[in-house]
Amino acid sequence: MEIAGRAPGGGVIWRAAVIACGVAAVALGLAACSRQAAVPADARAAAPVDAVREPATPQPIDHSGAQSSTPAASAPRIVFLGDSLTAGYGLEKSQAVPALVQARLTREGYPFEVINAGVSGDTSAGGLSRLDWSLAGDVRILVLALGANDGLRGLPVTSMKRNLEEIITRAQARGIAVLLVGMEALPNYGAAYTAEFRDTFPALAKAHRLALMPFYLDGVAGNPELNIADGMHPNPKGAVIVADKLWPVLEPLLTAAAATPAAATGSR
Repeated sequence: MEIAGRAPGGGVIWRAAVIACGVAAVALGLAACSRQAAVPADARAAAPVDAVREPATPQPIDHSGAQSSTPAASAPRIVFLGDSLTAGYGLEKSQAVPALVQARLTREGYPFEVINAGVSGDTSAGGLSRLDWSLAGDVRILVLALGANDGLRGLPVTSMKRNLEEIITRAQARGIAVLLVGMEALPNYGAAYTAEFRDTFPALAKAHRLALMPFYLDGVAGNPELNIADGMHPNPKGAVIVADKLWPVLEPLLTAAAATPAAATGSR
């Protein structure tokens, strides 16, 4: 388990992604670049950056990796709380990272149900606002993958850090293990903003003793063969890489989480 750290060259990788998809981003009228100045700091959860907002209801995933309308009530849960990168924007539900993790859990005999609580366009503030119902049930692990849209909009890093910290402390108070996923900001807002943004994730991981995946898109960002046409969201091949890199960080949490009494997680 990694408690703190930084993806080697993570910032360089993300900058390469920005350059590679610059023309596409302009053509799509990326909201983060064109409307950031008009978005007040207290409107963090409004006006999604992503082109399409996925359904807000967290989606249980069956053991084949496809979406299931009837969750297994007795299974302890792993919740992925995130944005379009979690929701699987542009992919079939079975191709999204949470579904790939569910399939691997099943293959390797871990008795968890994965919940995809990804909402396209969501910021850290949006994730905080829906935290309670996202953590309904016997949740043992929270994969916290928010912040990308905060960075796209150039929202204050202090606000993002406060929101993420509130999510972390509330989850830990219920006995839920938290795996924090690091993100990178666009360079549009200057080197100081980018560095402060990047450093927030390992700082939170160190302060709260969290498992940390330093950069969600490590090895995927900037590679057109691993992203859909917008150049910003992984395609099926890219999602497999993300899931494979997440697994070594997640796996050490599984045995302890499976043994945690349901009452300790505040299940309801």
